Amino acid sequence: MTTITIPTLAKLKAEQEKIAVLTAYDATFAQLAADAGVEVILVGDSLGMVLQGHSSTLPVNIDDMVYHTACVARGNARAERPALIMADLPFMSYGTIEQCLESARKVMQAGAHMVKVEGDDWLIPMITSLTRQGVPVCAHLGLTPQAVNKLGGYKVQGRDSDAADAMLAHSQALEAAGVDLLVLECVPSELAARISASLTIPVVGIGAGAGTDAQVLVLQDMLGLNSGHVPKFVKNFMTDGRTVQQALAAYVAEVKDGTFPAAEHGFA
Repeated sequence: MTTITIPTLAKLKAEQEKIAVLTAYDATFAQLAADAGVEVILVGDSLGMVLQGHSSTLPVNIDDMVYHTACVARGNARAERPALIMADLPFMSYGTIEQCLESARKVMQAGAHMVKVEGDDWLIPMITSLTRQGVPVCAHLGLTPQAVNKLGGYKVQGRDSDAADAMLAHSQALEAAGVDLLVLECVPSELAARISASLTIPVVGIGAGAGTDAQVLVLQDMLGLNSGHVPKFVKNFMTDGRTVQQALAAYVAEVKDGTFPAAEHGFA
């Protein structure tokens, strides 16, 4: 089977088929995720928390992202149907157009098929430059972990009407600028569904309800390998004696049939 591409994802949205996205940071889990039917593997800067033991994503640097993207790319290439690999550009690695292009070059040459950046309209000059160079872009709105200090913590975003309208406007501006995918994190379910319906590009939700075109979770979260606080939007798929492969398949199946996320995984 052929590799998942951006046109593949656009076709899935047009046909109203849900898209399964999952993080992975190494070759083994990348291959397992792709073989389970995950369409997009996110090499997330969440590796700073789940692999490196930091309290946030901020300590992650571009060299970390290059290393783990290369690992994922090797495993993904061995899958029966390789996924599309999306790599985060980490904190303070895309503050200028020149820096953004250099960071994107590094992760794309390591094996990514798309880069992900956090922010709203201020990203438009970077997005324009990236797309001009043939680099697909995913934008990330709502709770943006790299801005956790500015946001005052990990909080739901877009709850009041002005903030909701602004997020909708930002999403439309980002699509117009050329982004190919949009992530909404910790956004009220109704708002996320509204944004998804207003865009032609696929919208990926995490803590954003069932109305988005795709869902993403951190691999360790969906395997129940977290300690301490478990976010509301997380579901453990390793229950009932499942193997890792069965848990991955269950995740994909529940995203596809709309079982996950359920109402209790979203926000009002």
